[in-house]
Amino acid sequence: MDDINFFDKVYQVARLIPQGRVTSYGAIASYLGTKGSSRMVGYAMQACSNAKPPVPAHRVVNRQGLLTAKQHFGGDRMAEMLRSEGVEVIEDQVQDFKNKFWDPAIELDLEK
Repeated sequence: MDDINFFDKVYQVARLIPQGRVTSYGAIASYLGTKGSSRMVGYAMQACSNAKPPVPAHRVVNRQGLLTAKQHFGGDRMAEMLRSEGVEVIEDQVQDFKNKFWDPAIELDLEK
């Protein structure tokens, strides 16, 4: 992964988030070894609209499960996308966040 830029690394991790699960900007940053760069992960998510293959940016929320990037999707689209995958969202908050949370540091380590 050393030969690719930070945004591409973020996209690689985000593409691994399973349907029906969410992760946080900070969890991705921490997994990439850049714990203090959660804001940069957010910038990467904002810039991913033309990425190929597509990046499921709607599955990345803040550390409390809030849909802080919903304005980038327009209206209630982020919540609708999550709901279509079985994630309950009430007032821009992922419900049962602890059980829906996908931590790449744990989940990707299990795949090794």
